[in-house]
Amino acid sequence: MYYLYQFSKTAKYIGVVSLVSTLFSDLLIFKLLCLFGLFTFVEIALNFSVFKCSVLQTIGIFKVNKKFGNEVPAIFNYKSEIEYTLPFEGKWLVVNGCYTKEFSHSWDIPTQRYAYDFIILDEEGKSYRNEFNQCESYYCYDKNILAPADGIVVEISNDAKDSLIFKNGKFFSKSPHIAGNYIVIKHSEKEYSTFAHLKKDSITVKVGDSISRGDIVAKCGNTGNSTEPHLHFQLQTGQSFYNSAGLPIKFNNIKLTIAPNYERFDHRLSMPKEQILEGYISRGYNVSAN
Repeated sequence: MYYLYQFSKTAKYIGVVSLVSTLFSDLLIFKLLCLFGLFTFVEIALNFSVFKCSVLQTIGIFKVNKKFGNEVPAIFNYKSEIEYTLPFEGKWLVVNGCYTKEFSHSWDIPTQRYAYDFIILDEEGKSYRNEFNQCESYYCYDKNILAPADGIVVEISNDAKDSLIFKNGKFFSKSPHIAGNYIVIKHSEKEYSTFAHLKKDSITVKVGDSISRGDIVAKCGNTGNSTEPHLHFQLQTGQSFYNSAGLPIKFNNIKLTIAPNYERFDHRLSMPKEQILEGYISRGYNVSAN
């Protein structure tokens, strides 16, 4: 399925180029090659979750911008109602995310503006041992995911299988949702947390459950739009993954440390440690409870 999907991504361009060529030539070969354009529909069908979610996400961007205007939550105009702790045990690397535009996870997507991706790196700057295409090889895979504060579970998805892992950041999702298996927890009327890419059948809670800070809610997985096992975590104004504004997260009692050989994993620049505000985190650093 993955290779058919990759072939479709290339074949559709042959169809587009051939269609343009028919405007200047009557050769039968160009007319026949136009049929390759039909692979556009094959590509959409094989990766419909991404297509559907992209549409919903685009609509959500307009909704959030219309609702909040110039008052989209930021560290200078929003302070969390609740103190949050890290959603995992031990030391994890912030591989994506920050509270500034330069280092943000997805600044132009309001829901994910302050989202974070977490993995575990070893001393050599690697996130896995043995085979790169096996989820079980990754240090963070199957690790406990914890509730960052008290709350009520309002939404879960627990049926997606792990995505296939390929080289150069390529993957093939087996989920109808880009978040894969996920949990949404309501902490207050205007603060909800979302955990994404969780391992299939690992979610230990159900909708309606009241949970306490530190409770194990799931295991780290590789479901949905995930290039390798990791935890996607974000705070938002409502339950909807698409129509809620992301909220900056100030964590309680954390320690940031430099990740050894991080540059071997990611060549992007990191914010200087002395510039990171207390309680906040940014990509390129290990974070753990103090």
